[in-house]
Amino acid sequence: MSVTGKQLIGGEWHTGDSGSYQAINPATGEKLAPELSFASEEQLRAATAAAAAAAPIFAAISPQDRSRFLETCADEIMALGDELLDRVSAETGYPRARAEGERGRTCGQLRMFAKHLVKGDYLDARIDIALPDRQPMPRPDIRFCKHPIGPVVVFGSSNFPLAFSAAGGDTASALAAGCPVIVKSHNSHPGSGELVAQALARAAKQCNMPAGVISFLAGNRNEIGVNLVTAPEVKAVGFTGSTRGGMALYKLASNRPDPIPFFGEMGSINPLVVLPEVLKTSAAAIAEGFVGSLTLGTGQFCVNPGLVLGLKGPELNTFMEATGAALADKPAGVMLNQAVAEGYASGAAHLSDQPGVRQVSTGKAQETDAGFCGRAYLYAVNAEDFITNPALQEEVFGPCSLVVECRDTDELSQVISSLSGQLTGTLHGTEAELADAKELVRLLEQRVGRVVFNNFPTGVEVTDAMMHGGPFPAATDSRFTSVGTAAIDRFIRPVCYQNSPQDLLPPALRNDNPWGLKRLVNGEWQDGQI
Repeated sequence: MSVTGKQLIGGEWHTGDSGSYQAINPATGEKLAPELSFASEEQLRAATAAAAAAAPIFAAISPQDRSRFLETCADEIMALGDELLDRVSAETGYPRARAEGERGRTCGQLRMFAKHLVKGDYLDARIDIALPDRQPMPRPDIRFCKHPIGPVVVFGSSNFPLAFSAAGGDTASALAAGCPVIVKSHNSHPGSGELVAQALARAAKQCNMPAGVISFLAGNRNEIGVNLVTAPEVKAVGFTGSTRGGMALYKLASNRPDPIPFFGEMGSINPLVVLPEVLKTSAAAIAEGFVGSLTLGTGQFCVNPGLVLGLKGPELNTFMEATGAALADKPAGVMLNQAVAEGYASGAAHLSDQPGVRQVSTGKAQETDAGFCGRAYLYAVNAEDFITNPALQEEVFGPCSLVVECRDTDELSQVISSLSGQLTGTLHGTEAELADAKELVRLLEQRVGRVVFNNFPTGVEVTDAMMHGGPFPAATDSRFTSVGTAAIDRFIRPVCYQNSPQDLLPPALRNDNPWGLKRLVNGEWQDGQI
């Protein structure tokens, strides 16, 4: 298959009625063929209507059949072969290995959810059988399980053309939950998104899924996001992107006549704490790992370590010297698009202009005028200046980090306490230092979704136990993750049935247990029939 620039609506591909554009290679600044189209508002309404029509049909499909659908989606994405990998690299500037790795993650999470569905645990089926002879009052028959929430809008992420876009984590978890998905393509990698959407559409037809189970739309202005979030058929939103963009959409979702959940993953500077004893023996190694994490993907990761906290002294000085030396050898990297590159340069300049901030080191400057690149920066500031200046907590999306020098552990605790919500918090220390760091860990737990020890936050594993979220503004709801099998919980809701006839119950709650689930019956987990 090849990129056509069309929109996927109700299982069919249509040329958009609202203008055209071309993707741009950020490494060279050159436009990429072919010409692509934008969806009109009428086409958007057709997509949301198709999703609404598909919702009850898709919700009734067994976990086993949805599992086969997700496996087929992964197979069809892999079948795209080099065409997908080449397009990803052309639209993002990512090297081939990064494109291959992200494709593997995308297909891996589809297959992970496929296996998770067969277990049926996500339905949390519970049955309390009637007790007609209970005194002083009989107990009715009460049954509980979780249902798909309905059509979900997923916004493609600029920095993950595969893993957080057309078939990424939000889409995979929503489809697993039984929710039709309308993907809003990201205009930085529209061709990559379309190829993946083509794969999903083929999988849907092979598995006899309803036509509106997956839609794929592109838009040239903010209106498409507004119209999708406010469409009455839409029942939830998955978003990964900037705090500014996320908050605008979050307010729209909250202010609807029928407010809907908006699961936004937004800005984070991911504090990394380095304790002095571990720096005495491992400063160079930690600095090397830190620089690798900071500059990975030109720093365009949501878990990029944009903040380092340490105690003033020779140990922290050694770490900064080693970090500065390593950064000085780093060439400028390709940014995702012109807007990201300009935003990064502006953000780094704004950070450097803040009172008390001094520059420690920079990476190499961009060698040519071709494309959109960003160089690495390392700054430092005293803890007192950091605590009193909220601007120093603003995310600079790229390979830029700020070292905060603290007088003692009390001031270090004050800095952590002053932080807003983050996706991750990292702690480097010796075994003895970590044993004495219970208060620091407690403070980090209150502000992050994932606590990392003697490692680095980049490289989010897709596993059952992963938490990728955190307190606001890292995410709009700290109770949920966007990575791992628990991500399905965002797109299901509980429904209880009291004294229901058997033929009106969902299969998960019927006495004959046609889906073969493990269920909580009268307080005891059991499988089989009742």
